[in-house]
Amino acid sequence: MRKVRAGQKTAKADPAPSRWAYRFERLMLTPVFRKVLRVGLPFVATLLLGLAFFSDEQRRDAVVLGLADLRAEFEQRPEFMVKLMAIDGAGGEVAEDVREIVPLDFPLSSFDLDLERIRADVTGLEAVKAASVQVHSGGILQIDIVERQPVAVWRHYEGVELVDGEGVAFKALESRKARPDLPLLAGEGATDALPEALSLIGAAQPVAARLRGLARIGERRWDVVLTRGQKIMLPEERPVQALERVLALDAARDLLARDVAVVDMRLAGRPTLRISEEAVKQRRKARAIEVGTEQE
Repeated sequence: MRKVRAGQKTAKADPAPSRWAYRFERLMLTPVFRKVLRVGLPFVATLLLGLAFFSDEQRRDAVVLGLADLRAEFEQRPEFMVKLMAIDGAGGEVAEDVREIVPLDFPLSSFDLDLERIRADVTGLEAVKAASVQVHSGGILQIDIVERQPVAVWRHYEGVELVDGEGVAFKALESRKARPDLPLLAGEGATDALPEALSLIGAAQPVAARLRGLARIGERRWDVVLTRGQKIMLPEERPVQALERVLALDAARDLLARDVAVVDMRLAGRPTLRISEEAVKQRRKARAIEVGTEQE
């Protein structure tokens, strides 16, 4: 070793870091830079590796098939399988229609069922008012149905149909005789004024045994049709009150038991009665007899 001469001072090493080391240390103190090192670099490296791996078509297909197999295996597990369909709240005819529009081959996975579409298809049936579709435990596709309940028979130029309380015609009938227990409505626009028609039917209870039905005239007003060819012509405004006036007169004077063909209530201030043709003939015969007697 070289000896240090007497009186000569040794040079001390500079403890300060180099310029690059100083800058790197300053960068390491920056939160953004530290986050880039901890998150950004691993992410970029992983992304590059993934792109390199999936750049091969065979590897891509293998991954896709593997995922599809895993999904199929999961969806086909026994607890997710639907084995049968149950329909509640529907009659035999409606239930058969539901099975026709929901042609499912059981068993199948619940993941393959579009419950909302099934519900829409079921409620699309005219006889169905509302429906709910659920998958219950035990592998049962449960369909609960609320059927439309008929309140009247509607006769129009296309045929005869059942009508529910909302005025919806939902089932065609071969003839009026198929449902004699329901009141008959006739004419275009009859179902649009169904609440008024039901009010008239309720008011006509005193002559319910003779009531044949209601006819909508010009989509504006009603005619009450009774047996023996009798008819009560009601006004556009306050038809229920007009019918009640006729029934009150019938209760007091037996109006409808007489040879009256038409009771015209269209003008509230001037009700009009029209006698039957047979009554007119009898009256003419009686008058002819009276005239002949007087001439003798």
